Amino acid sequence: MNLYGRWRNFQHLLTAVWQVIKNGYPARDLTVIGVTGTDGKTTTTHLIGHILSIAGYKTAVISTLGAFLDGEEIDTGLHVTTPDPRVMQSILAQARQRGVTHVVIETTSHGLDQHRVLGGNFKIGVVTNITHEHLDYHKTFERYREAKAKLLRGVKVAVLNQDDPSFDYLQQKASSDAKIISYGSYDVSKHAMIVYKSVNLTPGGMEFEVKAEGKSMNFQTKLIGEYNAANILAAAGAVRSLNVAWDKIREAVSSFAGLRGRMEVINEGKKFTVVVDFAHTPGSLENLLTALGKIKPPKSKLIVAFGCPGQRDLGKRPLMGKAAAKLADFIILTADDPRTEDVERIIDDITRGIRQEAQVWDGQTNWRKGGKWVVKVPERGEAIALAIQKLAAPGDIVALCGKGHERSMAIDNMEYPWSDQEAARVSLKGGVKRMGDKISNF
Repeated sequence: MNLYGRWRNFQHLLTAVWQVIKNGYPARDLTVIGVTGTDGKTTTTHLIGHILSIAGYKTAVISTLGAFLDGEEIDTGLHVTTPDPRVMQSILAQARQRGVTHVVIETTSHGLDQHRVLGGNFKIGVVTNITHEHLDYHKTFERYREAKAKLLRGVKVAVLNQDDPSFDYLQQKASSDAKIISYGSYDVSKHAMIVYKSVNLTPGGMEFEVKAEGKSMNFQTKLIGEYNAANILAAAGAVRSLNVAWDKIREAVSSFAGLRGRMEVINEGKKFTVVVDFAHTPGSLENLLTALGKIKPPKSKLIVAFGCPGQRDLGKRPLMGKAAAKLADFIILTADDPRTEDVERIIDDITRGIRQEAQVWDGQTNWRKGGKWVVKVPERGEAIALAIQKLAAPGDIVALCGKGHERSMAIDNMEYPWSDQEAARVSLKGGVKRMGDKISNF
């Protein structure tokens, strides 16, 4: 980190210390659970909150989707996962005042590095996985991983994914007196403390077997994808450390309906499926497309539209392209928060991971005969309309990736109103919603 970066982090530290003092160090009176990782943070955070609520605890959740406090949703801003200390400590103070006992915080590497969660007093730390992301900020994977590991300092319990290559590193970084709860898939980590196996799709989601504490239990969930089985186990490990009964965990998992922008189906009565998902890393995109490929009817096609943010981690762009080319039949490359970068240049970076795998579609060729295809459509609304109105046929799945729950598009130095869900609905009804006029408030 350069001298300016160190100075900015020192300023963040001073702000955090003052906000903790100003608000009376609210976390000391709460049981705080932190969740970090490259993928699966939001789902795991909300799963933990949901299980604790079902188990009878008064719970608050702070995540990418906002803050959820005693039935009230608090907007934490655009493109925000871990709020700055002024917002964070205020929410924790409100939680304490309202009698909340447990708070679950989705915690980013930026938030940990910039002291946004200073004074969080984390009792339990959960790390879902660590893969390629945010190297524009951290510069190296080692520094990125080190930032994630800061969550585990001082925790009493560390819940870690034994399938992840960083498991041993994280185990060493946890507090010396912390209890380690390991989880993973039986095929990879059969000696983990909590494992899942025999994942089967069902009409309403999926079911799988969980082995833990000498027991074998059947779990049912509305979520799909093995990565969600892992997220469920991460949540289970966290709440088991609080002595929540397995029956309550199973009950909560079966009733968890999922989150907006996470494998969210947009249904307007068509004979093909449109899914909006936040998948914005190589790993999450691969996980999503793998899961969708397993539920796709035979001979139908998987169409994906996505881009990469401007002024962010350039190294992941070709990796995103590679993941899409591996699993999708048709790829549409488009805008995703380009900021001050040229969208065409971002798309060209993504295509470096695709060139050897897919043919460029000319708009006329019958691509459904086979092979893999790619086309560039920089205007995101037009890209979505192309996928839905011209490419999709009965049985196909259209995946709109990268924006998920977000409600704005960052272009130049402005935020424009945007929703993949709304754009999809407009396209399903025959229209086209293009990236809109800039506005000052959302």
